Amino acid sequence: MSAFLPYFVDSLLYALLGAHFWRTRWRTAAPGGKPRPEKIQPWERAAIVLPLVLHISLLYQSLLGSDGLNLGVGNVVSAVVWLTVLIYWLANFWCKLEGLQAFVLGIAAVSTFFPLMLPGAHSLPYSEPPAFMAHLMMALLAYSLFTIAAVHAGLMLLVERRLHSGTMPALLQNLPPLLTMESLLFRVISAGFILLTLTLASGALFSEELFNKPLQFTHKTVFAIVSWVIFGALLAGRNIYGWRGRTAIRWTLVGFAMLLLAYVGSKFVLEVILHK
Repeated sequence: MSAFLPYFVDSLLYALLGAHFWRTRWRTAAPGGKPRPEKIQPWERAAIVLPLVLHISLLYQSLLGSDGLNLGVGNVVSAVVWLTVLIYWLANFWCKLEGLQAFVLGIAAVSTFFPLMLPGAHSLPYSEPPAFMAHLMMALLAYSLFTIAAVHAGLMLLVERRLHSGTMPALLQNLPPLLTMESLLFRVISAGFILLTLTLASGALFSEELFNKPLQFTHKTVFAIVSWVIFGALLAGRNIYGWRGRTAIRWTLVGFAMLLLAYVGSKFVLEVILHK
């Protein structure tokens, strides 16, 4: 129970903040009620720091066990979501994204428990070379950025479908304009593509040093390369042919699905289903 309590507190903090952003940015204001804040308030920005700090402290304990670095699927997914919330928090200094905080904080409230629900079966020794740690950080950051891109693409798809049908529910009316979301989407994809390129390049060039074996084309490597090709083609199509709208959204979601299959899917099958 004592081990569960900090995870519960962290999840509760995320959930309360998510509910606050939902109430203040999404619910239709009553006639004569208080207007919605136009931008994130200083106290709101500061409040998000608390669950972020608690989350990373719990991840630190879970990732760095006595036997080494635990890269189980629960820890990795939780770390990716933590980085996603952190990136959103930082992005709010430059972009008006508080309308999306409710979604991100809601996901974080659930993912906090993943290290307890899906503990890793194996750990890597602390003697791993610094190059491996750099490779790992680039991979986690790339996953986080593409997670943000997938969330944006999904919301953009909902908005676009509603625009064509002529009805826009209040749930979607408080999102940033489609052009703003699309511009941010491609910025995020560009940054994620650079990190994914560096991840694949470091894995290919230093495979023996990083993993103590030559480069092998496993299903994980193949799916990661397929995802890299998809996002590269999307960025090229954007620059050359001006791809946008549903074309960009679909390519983003397919690329993200391939990336999920590359690591999270394989780790889930091995650790949760096959118990390896």
